[in-house]
Amino acid sequence: MTRKAVKGSIIADHLTDHAMENYEPLNFDLPDEDVIVVENKSGESDQWTLYFDGAVNVSGNGAGAVVISPENKQYPVSTKLLFECTNNTIEYEACIIGLEAALELKAKKLEVFGDSLLIICQVKGEWQTKEEKLKLYQIYLLKLADEFEEIKFTHISRDKNQFADALATLASKTQVDAKSKIQPIDIEVRSFQAHYYLIEESPDGKP
Repeated sequence: MTRKAVKGSIIADHLTDHAMENYEPLNFDLPDEDVIVVENKSGESDQWTLYFDGAVNVSGNGAGAVVISPENKQYPVSTKLLFECTNNTIEYEACIIGLEAALELKAKKLEVFGDSLLIICQVKGEWQTKEEKLKLYQIYLLKLADEFEEIKFTHISRDKNQFADALATLASKTQVDAKSKIQPIDIEVRSFQAHYYLIEESPDGKP
């Protein structure tokens, strides 16, 4: 059926005929409106994120870290270490490299994630550091942490730290000439085969 138009005067007449006797106007005053404070007018967070991991194997030692900006832009760091490391010292090296990268990027508020329970708990002061080698690492790491306005350390499982682990493994297994300069690695995500981009049209003219 065709929709019929309803004149505005009909609605007004209906409301007039059924007016409420005890009607009270609405009160639009906001209670405690003077205590409302907007902390961030843009609505954007200034929280940065850091993931770190270390790798020690027969090929060498590597440290990986990825710094993520509030705009979700990722800055990966992969460093090959040409000196002996233990599993614990390589984790400290990776965390320190990540913190230094975050400071270079002018990060002020940072949340740090790592899969090394020992490092996270020692930095947070929950576990005592007994090894002399690790004490020096801990002192320097805490010195870097003091340069941030806010910083938080959180332990995560290894499966949630795959990107940093891949960067560390890449550095440990790669033979790098100390004199050469390696440009940043471009990592793409693609859902189609390479040959798909070469096809302009199918041979039979059909999809």
